[in-house]
Amino acid sequence: MDITGIGEAATAAQKVLGMFFPDKTEEERSKIAGVIGILQSQAEINKAEAQSTDTLQHFRGGAGWMCVFGMAYNFIVQPILRDVSTLLHHPIVLQQLDIGPLVTMLTTMLGLGALHVYQQVNGK
Repeated sequence: MDITGIGEAATAAQKVLGMFFPDKTEEERSKIAGVIGILQSQAEINKAEAQSTDTLQHFRGGAGWMCVFGMAYNFIVQPILRDVSTLLHHPIVLQQLDIGPLVTMLTTMLGLGALHVYQQVNGK
């Protein structure tokens, strides 16, 4: 057997062994490449979203408006409806919203917005 035959056999054996015992570094590289691809895609989405001038079109804006509507219902609309219906002698029972998730989302959005403004002001 000549030297080229040994090299071909070694390459074939390496491919077969690679099927059962994949190279960890190659596997990690492919995972990292996948994550980088997802991050780049999200960055492109964020750029396109930031270029829009319609505040209701933004996902974050929509989520913010949902927080505003939920808070308005819980603290303004629901008590007024309840009191007016009681004054009209037709009391109704309206459930209050669980505002825990709304508060969490709203404070997170406000905190990220403040951080973004801070970075822009300080040129970072």
